[in-house]
Amino acid sequence: MRTVSLGVARRTALAAQGFADPRPTGPATRRHLQRVLSRVQLIQLDSVNVAVRAHYAPLFARLGAYDHALIDDAAWTHSAKRPRLVVEYWAHEASLVPVEDWPLLHSGAKRQGWWRHYGSLADASPSLVDDVLAVVKELGPVGAGTIEKEVAGASRRMPGAWWERSEVKKICEWLFGMGQLTTGTRRGFERLYDLTERVVPPEVLGRHVDAAQGARELIARSATALGIATEPDLRDYYRLGPQQSRQAVAELVEDGTLEPVRVQGWQQPAYRHVAAKTPRAVTGRALLCPFDPLIWERDRTERLFGFRYRIEIYVPQPQRVHGYYVFPFLLDGELVARVDLKADRAAGVLRVPGAFAEADADRSRVTAELAGELALMAQWLGLDGVAVGERGDLATPLRKVVG
Repeated sequence: MRTVSLGVARRTALAAQGFADPRPTGPATRRHLQRVLSRVQLIQLDSVNVAVRAHYAPLFARLGAYDHALIDDAAWTHSAKRPRLVVEYWAHEASLVPVEDWPLLHSGAKRQGWWRHYGSLADASPSLVDDVLAVVKELGPVGAGTIEKEVAGASRRMPGAWWERSEVKKICEWLFGMGQLTTGTRRGFERLYDLTERVVPPEVLGRHVDAAQGARELIARSATALGIATEPDLRDYYRLGPQQSRQAVAELVEDGTLEPVRVQGWQQPAYRHVAAKTPRAVTGRALLCPFDPLIWERDRTERLFGFRYRIEIYVPQPQRVHGYYVFPFLLDGELVARVDLKADRAAGVLRVPGAFAEADADRSRVTAELAGELALMAQWLGLDGVAVGERGDLATPLRKVVG
């Protein structure tokens, strides 16, 4: 087993995630989107819209300013000329995944998620399941609210806390988790359910994959996306179970897909995908949202970059260290700063309540590069400019640069 330096591991990981690829010099196209998908494999969804929806941000980090319709059309529209590229399912969390990966996620390699708790309701109310499917078949793509109105007696609520979903919504989510329903399209960020057979092509739905093969293929995709990683890193990408993951890793080592390596400073052994590239240098800059696949596994982020990162959305405001929705700033292969961001659409500005440099960062260069990327983000979001607040050691110099 050979040993690689932390710098080599970092550059390998960055290249695997697409940060060694140049941004397009012109408008981003489907070809650019497909290149990013071939790197990251999946894009996480999240409802928070403080700065920008989570599924838009990783593409901005890798492609620069692009038309939001690029991912919208790929995910939520379909035609013979421009077929759907990605479909929604629970992968890492709620995610957009390539359509052809659907059988892997339903192979039995992944454990059932939180929706399994609604199985008892489905078992006790088979007629409700049938009614929901019938409404979706007739009206889909359709929202849960409309389904509730169409299903007799569906307006009653289950006892519990205020956030308890209605029985119909629970059945919709159970059917989504079981793969009988998926997202046909979205209205705003509202999921409109449709029958999976009307969204996923029959040749994909008809592909049978057993659990062992599914685990191997998902771990191989994890390794493609991560470049070099520990077994728990590989497992976390698609949220597989430990037993399935370890067996898959062992089999991929045996067939030569993964190479066991030691990374200096890491306590656990690592695995490098044999096709992973290690550039001599990684240049460029990017703002990374909290759900970017480069950094969503916080322990790995700290091991790779020496950068301790926590999302503070659920931390009471007086106890937050850096802010509510903080984007780490990547510059030439290092995480050098972090900025709290908010798109103030009413005022037409991208607000930066706080900006913080890492201890060993070149503050002058970081400030200039960060100002440029913030200006690009504001333009991409259709905002008129950037407004920097008072918090953090970068706030004052950044405010001077952005005006």
